Amino acid sequence: MLIRTAHADDWASIWPFFHTITAAGQTYTYPRDLTSEQGRGMWMLTAPARTVVAVDDDGTVLGSAKMNPNQMGPGAHIASASYMVAPEHAGRGVGRALCEHTLDWARTEGYHGMQFNAVVESNTRAVSLWRSCGFTIIGTIPGAYRLPDGTYTGLHVMHQAL
Repeated sequence: MLIRTAHADDWASIWPFFHTITAAGQTYTYPRDLTSEQGRGMWMLTAPARTVVAVDDDGTVLGSAKMNPNQMGPGAHIASASYMVAPEHAGRGVGRALCEHTLDWARTEGYHGMQFNAVVESNTRAVSLWRSCGFTIIGTIPGAYRLPDGTYTGLHVMHQAL
């Protein structure tokens, strides 16, 4: 698998899984009814931020990540990142590879840490993966995320010093 900078024409490959994941309403605080253009604006970032894709040997886009300063100004020394893996490619190590890539990017860029602001507590697969990559839960906002069935779960804030 190769991780490379995403190009504008990669959006056509990202959008199908981005749409499936956001419309499901289980893992991201994005509106469930995003259009492709709205999603593109939220995901395809420009410098100093960065968006990448993980591609297979045949060029198939397996997943994507975006990385950026977590805050502006005096908080800009902490990075943040988000990840999406095409469901049909889950379990192949794509998410872990993307996470490691974003952590390497953040270190190289001189960030002091990486923070995830809103990891859905019931998304136990992601929580477990981020923990195995060195992140800790520094707090949980109880009931901050409404699932599609109307129930509520918490949002974790996760952090790793770099």
